[in-house]
Amino acid sequence: MTVGIVMLCHDALDRAEQVARHWSAHGCPVVIHVDKKVKRDAHDAFVKSLSRIENVRFSERHRCEWGTWSLVAASQSASELMLRDFPEVRHVFLASGSCLPLRPVEELKQFLAERPLTNFIESVTTEDVPWTVGGLSLERFTLRFPFSWKRRRKLFDAYVLLQRRVGFRRKIPDGLEPHLGSQWWCLTRSTLQAILEDPERPVHDAYFKKVWIPDESYYQTLVRLYSGDIESRSLTLSKFDFQGKPHIFYDDHLQLLRRSNCFVARKIWPRANRLYDTFLAPKEGEPGTAEPNPGKIDRIFAKAVERRTRGRSGLYMQSRFPNSGWENGTTCAPYSVFEGFADLFEDFEGWLGKMVGARVHGPLYAPDRAHFAGGQAHYAGALSDCATLRNYNPVAFLTNLVWNTRGERQCFQFGPRDNQEPSWFMATDSNAQISVVTGAWAVPLFHSKRNFSEVRKEAARLQKIEVEHLEILRSPYTKARVRVWTMADFVESPMEPLQTIIDEIGLRHPRRLTEVPRMVDLKGFGQFLQNLKNQGMQPHVMGDFPVTDRGDGAPDTPRKPYLVKQ
Repeated sequence: MTVGIVMLCHDALDRAEQVARHWSAHGCPVVIHVDKKVKRDAHDAFVKSLSRIENVRFSERHRCEWGTWSLVAASQSASELMLRDFPEVRHVFLASGSCLPLRPVEELKQFLAERPLTNFIESVTTEDVPWTVGGLSLERFTLRFPFSWKRRRKLFDAYVLLQRRVGFRRKIPDGLEPHLGSQWWCLTRSTLQAILEDPERPVHDAYFKKVWIPDESYYQTLVRLYSGDIESRSLTLSKFDFQGKPHIFYDDHLQLLRRSNCFVARKIWPRANRLYDTFLAPKEGEPGTAEPNPGKIDRIFAKAVERRTRGRSGLYMQSRFPNSGWENGTTCAPYSVFEGFADLFEDFEGWLGKMVGARVHGPLYAPDRAHFAGGQAHYAGALSDCATLRNYNPVAFLTNLVWNTRGERQCFQFGPRDNQEPSWFMATDSNAQISVVTGAWAVPLFHSKRNFSEVRKEAARLQKIEVEHLEILRSPYTKARVRVWTMADFVESPMEPLQTIIDEIGLRHPRRLTEVPRMVDLKGFGQFLQNLKNQGMQPHVMGDFPVTDRGDGAPDTPRKPYLVKQ
């Protein structure tokens, strides 16, 4: 008893020849199908190179295309020739020209000899298949697919949509329950012969000719009719990425392939010389009996897929950047945004830097420039303070800043005077901590010497911007840690909010605040707000400020630092 190898080849014929010689030299008959799209000269040279080997045959050629019946027809022609010319074959192993034996052929023969009636083919019902890509599972069996998915994609999609709209459904032949699985199988002679010689084969073939990707369903469905001894797994190691494309194995996968204990692997890079030299070299010693265990490397492939699709948090790369929502976290580390604090306190940035040990910037999105800490013109990652460069992609400016300074917390000021484009981004970033004192932007206007009519117009503009910004922060889609105080509530008792903010940033050695930074002079600010009202503008985001002094000679709000009694 022996195993016959059916090879489907379409390129890298030099490697296919090398593998065919390996199979043949170890007593395995080989039947090769060469895609009709291969040029005649290359085909003839390939056939000639193997013509003197007694147990190698070439089957009728078909023009093959992915997802179409042609791949099934190619395997049928080659399998029929195998069964006809090699009666000693008891198992038929379907492989591709890019497949590579990983273990000695004798081990495969012994493995199959111990299981003479077992068919190794992945065969799973459509409800249980987790790997179908493209949205078609059961529909691939009930709709018609006369157009090529690769060459005529628009016609393919349009025809599928038309059939859905008119409610067209094909009848599945009686007795068939659709199953799906890997294209690469190893069937017993009796099972394969029963499939190919079934009187109902014309009916089955006519039906599957209009099924989408029939090479993954034809044998996988029909094997259930003719055998009760099925192991639903493939003896060929083949891995696919999240788009349904096969992983390619290179030289640096050598140890990974060894650990799998699989008999055959695909898809091997044609120039992986180390893999071909290693696995096709003569093996010494007793044949091994280890079970194929592709699960050993599933974890590694799962990590590779996750790294490709999700990547590292906050790192944007070619494979994910054009796709919105594919980021594994929009930024790589926590950062803090302060709105209104620098308007209320003198040297707030210097005080905060001392308190939390973080890098505290000014308004990074100010109209004139990005105000980096220390007044630097360039910052980590060669970020420029130029407003034009920053505004080309304000979101990327922030993600780059956080990425290039990972390990050091970044804090910066933000307000209605600044570029508002990053608002939604920051609000939906779970790494963002946003603290807002609403209406504090009016303090610089209060201290300005500008004409009051200009001040009123500017106040109305800034208030409108802040209201829109607050709506974003209160959106159900917001993921940032947001705290909002009205200016009136905040200045009445600033110690508790500041303590809360400091605690959330996370000091290495937390301590109770005993002093807050010096607050700017707000005497007369209540009257300033009333004047705005008198001029027709309604300043409502500041909260309820008294119009006059408190009556004891003190201003509306304190000017000196708050102290906590010990």
